[in-house]
Amino acid sequence: MKLAEIAERIDAELDGDGEVPISGICGLVEAGQGDLSFLANAKYSSLLEQTRASAVIVEKSWSGVSACPVLRVASPDKAMAQAAMLLGPATGPELAEGVHPSAVISPEAVVDASVRVGPFCIIEAGARIGAGTMMLGGCYVGRDAEIGSGCLMRVNAVVRERVKVGDRVVLHEGSVVGGDGFGNYMENGAWHKIPHIGTVEIGDDAEIGANTTVDRARFGATVIGKGVRIDNLVMIGHNVKVGDHSAMAAQVGISGSAEVGRYVMLGGQAGVAGHLEIGDAAVIGAQSGVHKNVPPKEMVSGSPAQPLRKAYEAHSNMNKMSEWKERVKELEKKLALLEKRLDGGE
Repeated sequence: MKLAEIAERIDAELDGDGEVPISGICGLVEAGQGDLSFLANAKYSSLLEQTRASAVIVEKSWSGVSACPVLRVASPDKAMAQAAMLLGPATGPELAEGVHPSAVISPEAVVDASVRVGPFCIIEAGARIGAGTMMLGGCYVGRDAEIGSGCLMRVNAVVRERVKVGDRVVLHEGSVVGGDGFGNYMENGAWHKIPHIGTVEIGDDAEIGANTTVDRARFGATVIGKGVRIDNLVMIGHNVKVGDHSAMAAQVGISGSAEVGRYVMLGGQAGVAGHLEIGDAAVIGAQSGVHKNVPPKEMVSGSPAQPLRKAYEAHSNMNKMSEWKERVKELEKKLALLEKRLDGGE
């Protein structure tokens, strides 16, 4: 594609030669002739002076030196995503229309005629699946589960019994929605399982990452709100509530009955203890251990998690511990000498 055509398609202001041919998309460092790249963080602006890319997407207000034409946009991340759709390889699933002969569908299930069902899928009695949904190989839909329209279940995704999934939801490979919650009680020296008879409700446009688990409620429902983004290898406990448009990175763990507000962001490997409340638009730093409620719009970090400024101060103090230790040793030596002199020694 010519650069001018791309600029028009992604609503960009073009600075430079619009006839430049673009055939690929790549990072600033790796890009070569014919590649389109982007600058999302101004601190890397110096890379534009040496990049071999044929063009670079930048924020509208960016000012600097570039070795190639630039496309000015309101959001470089959004524009790069749009450009990737134009220039990148196809990433959508390839699945023939209809139902694969190896799939097993109960006659008591209600499956829209437009649903595509891949090999070795199982749909149990009472399940309902809406128009345009796609199930790739090995997927499972349990008894009386409901899946909306336009959803995508990738390979080996599981939706257990009585779970409700909204429209346009994506369940990535190996994700399990509606598995039993982790509940046991001790009696006579042995663990006994607590049944979880609730369900899970997934809102419209949510996305659940590969090998992520969302456990069913003990009673009632575990709830994932509209537009929520959950990365791979995340564990959501029973009766958790996650508000609309929140996002969490890989290996986050949220314990049972915690409530996460709207537009909350959780960094990778963050852990949230049970029955806590995370306020709307709060930010939880990576590897944080949240042990108490977090107010709305608060940024916390560390383990135990604390407000960001205190967390940085604590981290800084830890780095000074070896220096302080040596200073204390010197002070102890001086104190011992002073005490010896006061006692009549040398």
